Amino acid sequence: MAGILVIDDDSSIRESLELYLSEEGYRVRTAETGTEGLNLFVEEPADVVILDIRLPDVDGFAILEDLLEEDENVKVIMITAYHDMETTITAMKLGAFDYIHKPINIDQLDIAIKKALKTIEMEKRIDGLLMEPRRTFKTGDIIGTGPQMSEIFKTIGVVSQSRATVLIQGESGTGKELIAKVIHNNTSPDEPYIAVNCSAIVETLLESELFGHEKGSFTGAIARKQGKFELARHGTVFLDEISEMSLNLQAKLLRVLQEREVERVGGKERVPVHARIIAATNKDLRRMVKEGTFRDDLFYRLNIVSINIPPLRERPEDMAPLVDYLLTKINLELHKRIGGVSDEVMEMFLDYDWPGNIRELENLLVRAAVVAKGQILVKSDFPDLLGGERGEDVTAGADDEGKDRSGRFLTLEEVEERHIRRVVTETNLNKGEICQILGIARPTFERKLEKYGITFERE
Repeated sequence: MAGILVIDDDSSIRESLELYLSEEGYRVRTAETGTEGLNLFVEEPADVVILDIRLPDVDGFAILEDLLEEDENVKVIMITAYHDMETTITAMKLGAFDYIHKPINIDQLDIAIKKALKTIEMEKRIDGLLMEPRRTFKTGDIIGTGPQMSEIFKTIGVVSQSRATVLIQGESGTGKELIAKVIHNNTSPDEPYIAVNCSAIVETLLESELFGHEKGSFTGAIARKQGKFELARHGTVFLDEISEMSLNLQAKLLRVLQEREVERVGGKERVPVHARIIAATNKDLRRMVKEGTFRDDLFYRLNIVSINIPPLRERPEDMAPLVDYLLTKINLELHKRIGGVSDEVMEMFLDYDWPGNIRELENLLVRAAVVAKGQILVKSDFPDLLGGERGEDVTAGADDEGKDRSGRFLTLEEVEERHIRRVVTETNLNKGEICQILGIARPTFERKLEKYGITFERE
């Protein structure tokens, strides 16, 4: 029988809640003051505490902190007659499980109590699992147990013994740069690793970034600047989204690969290139070669060693360890203690298409961890993703007032993501035309595609 403690100075509320909750089968105790309630809790801890914010002796927030200090797993439902934003935010920041306004809606309170008890049950179950030794993850780990990932690990081992050029292909969010860093760290960890996003820099600046420039070579060139190939020394230059590089720059990059030297913009001196080049793309370069949008000679120079990363939807065996790894990382970054996801959530993860792959999974876990009220992430912690069937567009379900299916108002970031996804999926336009619709510059559009894990296959 679950125990509930009611702390409220209003005798009518205490009596009515005690009567109702007792009839529902709970073990109920009540207290008129914060001090009395805290003493009762110390004597016999309750599973759920219903706590009034305004008490005659001690501020309810102080009692909330004392309760959580006594038992960090207790679920405290705050109640108040005040509807101001500040007290709501303060209560949730201090660790309240839920927040209900007076006059108390008994159905709303009943839902909150049941949700709190369900969370406690799952936390107890996960605590038993956490007693077992768990794998220790390191920053930069690549998670994968299936045959495709095993082959990738083998290729990384072989290529790390040489300085061969590597081409990494895979959908957005699959971890292409992570693999590039692993190759670098296993080849020349003491040398620089320099990443360049070819889609986020306009062509005129990209040439200067890669090759450097001489003083006075163009307006604003007030001093000589070394390019990325020089700065990398004997390390690695990672060229992300190589498919977005113009044909003009492709020709110059081809010369770097062939001659292993560069000329700064506006200069004549030939600078030797010692760095390994790793390129990555989410496009089909062979198809681009046939269409004439990517040089065939450059493709063959880049494709010395090719690594093709499978999308997350083809790696169901890796879902559980990936969630475990990402939550370990999130807990460290956010100072949380999320123990895992419920069985229902894991089933839904396995039944979803993940168009944004691992990046989308990580973003959703971060959002859920921020708003979660328990140590186990449940279905309600993923309102945007898990409202429909397999592969359903996450833009569906929002009404014209900017709400999700549950009636919650969306954040500006969520509205932006939904709008960009809708324009990308419902039109057949290229990036330039979409940028005009959105009213943003192309580099900004590229950053937002990466931020939200949106796949874009068109030119």
